[in-house]
Amino acid sequence: MKDLINKQREYFNTNATKSVAFRKEQLKKLQTILKQNEALLLDAIFQDFKKSEFDTYSSELVFVYHDISEAIKKVGKWSKIKRARTNLLNFPAKTFVIPEPLGVTLVIGAWNYPYLLSLAPAVAAIAAGNTVILKPSELPPNTSRALAKIINENFDSEYFHVIEGGVAETTALLAEKFDKIFFTGSVPVGKIIYQAAAKHLTPVTLELGGKSPAIITAGCNLKMAAKRIVWAKFLNAGQTCISPDYILIDPKIKSEFIALVKSEIEQADYSTENDNYVQIINNQNVQRLAQLIDSEKVIMGGEINVAERLISPTVLDNVTFEDPIMQEEIFGPIMPILTYNNLDEAIAKVKSYPKPLSLYVFTKNKNDRAKILRELSFGGGGVNETIMQITNHHVPFGGVGESGIGAYHGESGFKSFSHYKSILDKPTWFELNLKYSPLSAKKLKWVKFMTGRK
Repeated sequence: MKDLINKQREYFNTNATKSVAFRKEQLKKLQTILKQNEALLLDAIFQDFKKSEFDTYSSELVFVYHDISEAIKKVGKWSKIKRARTNLLNFPAKTFVIPEPLGVTLVIGAWNYPYLLSLAPAVAAIAAGNTVILKPSELPPNTSRALAKIINENFDSEYFHVIEGGVAETTALLAEKFDKIFFTGSVPVGKIIYQAAAKHLTPVTLELGGKSPAIITAGCNLKMAAKRIVWAKFLNAGQTCISPDYILIDPKIKSEFIALVKSEIEQADYSTENDNYVQIINNQNVQRLAQLIDSEKVIMGGEINVAERLISPTVLDNVTFEDPIMQEEIFGPIMPILTYNNLDEAIAKVKSYPKPLSLYVFTKNKNDRAKILRELSFGGGGVNETIMQITNHHVPFGGVGESGIGAYHGESGFKSFSHYKSILDKPTWFELNLKYSPLSAKKLKWVKFMTGRK
């Protein structure tokens, strides 16, 4: 690993990766090999999750292809030197900002969307002009192997390379110095990444998670709320970092909401045979999720097939904030329903948890909407919608507090892997004498005037 990192640093120092033409060439190459190997990718993820072609394409590959196409189209614009205003004190001069790549980067992907969450940051790193070492999650072994095969057989290791492995390999990588680390995963592991990066003062982007609430107020379009929440909650069997973790609803509409949720689940008929459901990642997580299901509070679902790693879409009612399921991010197909007496109480409850990666509010009341968006801090979210905010590459995606540091997608991803170098370019034909000795009260008066102080 040390040798690989050194070779990537040597290659980066040749300046080859800084050419916009080179970046576009590599992005086009990546796009081509992904399309050529789609069958391999689809088979690998089906072996790991029983994830269908439809779900794999619509929730992973389509975003990767979009990221690549957008980067190819816009990297020239993103990379341009940008003029900036020059303050009066530096007259006459020009000021500009140069975007430059950070260098050798490490991308550590997540298991729940193993293609999207590995390749999307890598695309951003390539667009910004860096070299990349990609460490996919080892939990879905077939997707990890597929990524290693198609990347390592088509790219020079000194530029873009996949390293497979588990904790030992990740630990060894983190012991080395990188110019940027991008990690997607859990909060506990994110803290380990952050601590390791701090030893080298390496900048990091952490895409983590947390308990993302869906707040439902009286008078909303309840049928649409149920439809959109059920889809988002059970997409990928709940193994989605921006999935609505729990429901916080006005008690006056809870019964109607539950009936609508049950109807939506029955209509969807979730199963791997219907290509709209997936397995839980491993037996350890099956056991973890099973312990969170209070059988006395199950009003729908609750069936567990350990051998097949399947948990049916499960709804829990009469849940309290003291229940075990409310002590950690669920990351599975379990929907706990809680109620609030008033909006201030709901906001206070959400604030009692670390800041979530996402928050969703379902309401027609503009005041309630404004109050929730104003008073609660979270990474991003939606009003009368769930998850779909991630599809808009015109806005950054990222967390806040324990749900993450930094953001990416579109130009935000380019910025995440770049340093913006500010330059003052001053001519030599003229020089104000203000900063030179002898100093005087008159010069001080001019300095104050030119810096805006009256």
